[in-house]
Parts: sequence; structure tokens; C-alpha cells
Amino acid sequence: MTEVSQVKDASATTADASFAEITQRRRGRIRRYFYKRPRAMDAVVILCYVLLALPTIITSIMDGKWLVVAILLLIAVALIFRRQFPLQVVLAVALLEIAATILNPWGSNVSAGLWFALYAVASLRKRGPALVVFAAASLPLSLLYLFMWTSPSQMDNLQDLPENFHLINNIATAASIMLSNLLATGIGISVRQRREHEAEIAAWAARTTQLGKVTERNRIAREMHDVVAHSLTVMISLSDGAAVVVKKDPDRAGDVLGELSRTGRAALADMRRVLGVLRDDSGRPAPLTPLESGQNLAKLLDGFRTAGLPLHYAHTGPGLPADPAFELTVYRIVQESLTNVLRYGRSLSRVDVQVARDGDLVTIDVYDDGRGTREGGSESVGSLGTGQGIAGMNERAGIYAGIVTAGPGKRGGWAVHAELRWNGEKGES
Repeated sequence: MTEVSQVKDASATTADASFAEITQRRRGRIRRYFYKRPRAMDAVVILCYVLLALPTIITSIMDGKWLVVAILLLIAVALIFRRQFPLQVVLAVALLEIAATILNPWGSNVSAGLWFALYAVASLRKRGPALVVFAAASLPLSLLYLFMWTSPSQMDNLQDLPENFHLINNIATAASIMLSNLLATGIGISVRQRREHEAEIAAWAARTTQLGKVTERNRIAREMHDVVAHSLTVMISLSDGAAVVVKKDPDRAGDVLGELSRTGRAALADMRRVLGVLRDDSGRPAPLTPLESGQNLAKLLDGFRTAGLPLHYAHTGPGLPADPAFELTVYRIVQESLTNVLRYGRSLSRVDVQVARDGDLVTIDVYDDGRGTREGGSESVGSLGTGQGIAGMNERAGIYAGIVTAGPGKRGGWAVHAELRWNGEKGES
């Protein structure tokens, strides 16, 4: 995969299916419905509690225990506010459950209200506080059942059972209260952890998308720098040269102007290609045209020769890998280096470009024997003196585990040395 598509493919994935859409699909239709309608879920919770407490409500009405009925209905009403006031609801439900138990010890509603209240606390609060609330709310009711008395009528019904049956029954009831409340709390903790995990992934996806956008902007800025800095420098040199030779050698001036026109057209085509990425609403990268590196490098060198550089080129070892991204990297490094020589070099008699390949190592050397101004020399890899050129070349080389160094040459002038490593898969990954 090319460096262009590496960034754009990530953006395309984000555009095709956002994290929120994926999460919604995983929830299923029923969960999606209640996730978007929390009040409907509240109604389901109230209905479930009423159904659990319905036998107790019916028997209480038949026995004339209207206070028990009122308490159970108060618990149902309190559960409506479990999202907004989870701790207060747990406290209220725990007290009401104790009151209902004292008035009707063996009702079907035992601890049912606490299930929903403790779940709400665990899903909205951290695990530690949720477990503390579970223990504080469950222990009183469990202890009440553990030491629950038995009425005379119940003793008559249990007279044929073992003497310790009453104690065993109370222990079992207290244990079931603790376990059921712990289960409800555990489910709430699990739901909270899942929500936190989804939130973390969503934040990561947002950061990744933003990073992709920033990387893409940097890539476009780097491409624009390469196109504009090179083309304008060459075109200015060509136009200055044409102005000088037009009277002495019209034919030579015509060649220079022809090269000037070709450079302008090439720059316009490159800018359209780069800006086309911004206009592409499909989220797909602008195609990277497969180029024959030698041919394009040769055209690039011819252009600089026409612009006035005394250029010498040498290639040793096998040819460059036939990968568009790798070829473009070599092309841009040579282009940037020669553009700076043309912009800042003075008193040039020779400029050398050497490309060598030894196995998976490709080296590029561009050096001259001229003298540059102090400012130009120190910024000869810059973007019109801003120092972005060396950064751009290093970014390109970094894709292939390489590096670019630049500085004064051993024999004067300026030298750029680049190393790239080809692993045989970089252009296809």
C-alpha cells in the first residue's frame, strides 16, 4: 500500500462505518429500542417488579393489609427515579422492603425492589462504592430474615417438620437475598465496564480519525511544497535564462521557453492530483500513477540541466524496485535536493547525483561544489527557507526505515545523503 493510501484507507474505513454505527448494530433491535428510549425501559422495570410483587399484593388485599399494598406501590414509584437518584432510591427501597417484610414476612416481593435499585447504582457508580452500597442495603434485610420469628399458625403447619427446619429456612432465605442482590450488583458493574470500554474505544477512534486527518493534511502540505517549490524555482531560472539568451540565441531561448511551459504543465498536473484528494468525496486515495523511475528521473534531471545546473548522474547496482511509492520517494528526494541547489547554489561548476542499490539498501547522494549564502546553506533543505524540506524528506525516508542527512560537503558546497531500505513488501502492505 502506498503512503497515500495508508492514510486514506483509515479515513475510508471511518467514513464507511463509524464506531457508533458498529456499536448500534451489535446491540440488536430490542436493545437499540430501549437504549434510545430509557423511559420505556423504566416502564418495563416497574412492570417486572409489580409482577413479582403481585401475589403479595393480592394476598395483602384479601387479608386487609392495605399498608403492605401501599409500601409495595411506593417501591414501584421509587424505582422510576433510580437513574436520577440511585443512592437515594436504594436507601428508600431498603427501608420500605424491611417495613414490608415485618408486616408480611413471607411475601413474593422479597428483595425484588433492591435488585433493580442496586443494579442502577452499580451501572452508574464505580465498583468500590457499588459494593459498599450492596452490603449496606442487603445486610439489614438478610439479618432480619436470618432471625425471623415464626408465628403460631406457621408453627402448626411446620409441626411435622424437623425442629431445625425453621432455622435452615431462615438461613436459606437470608443467603438467597445476599446472592440475588450480589448478582444484580455484578450485572450492573459489568454493564458499566462495557460502557466504559465502548467510551474508550470511541475516544480512541476519534483520536485516530483526527490523527488521520492531520497526517493527511501534512502529506498534502508536503506534496504542495515539493510541487510549488520545485516548479517555481525551475520556472524562475528558466525565465531568467530565456531573457538573457533571447537576443543572442533565439533557438536556445525557444528550447528554454519550451521547458518552461512543460514545467508549468507538469506542476499544474501535480497540483490537480494533490488537490483532487481534497475533492474526492468517496474517501479513496487519489491514484498514484505507476512511473518508470529511470525515465522520470531522467526527465527531472533534463529539466534541471535546461535550467542551468551542470548536472552529472550516475546509477550503480540493480535498478530501483518497481514500486510507485518507493520510486516517488526517490524522485522527491532528488527533486528537493536539486531545487535547493538551484535556489541557493553560487559559482557552481559541477552537481552530482548518485543513486546506488546494494541488496535492499538504496542510497542517494546529491552534492555540489559551489558556495551558498550562509542563510541559504543553513536552510538549503528548507521550504523557501522555513526548514520543512529536510523534515519532508525524512518523513518519506522513514516509511522505508531510512534517514536523510544534509550539510556542508567535504569539498565545499552542499551535500544530501539519503538511505532507504526496501523489504520487498512496503509498497504492498
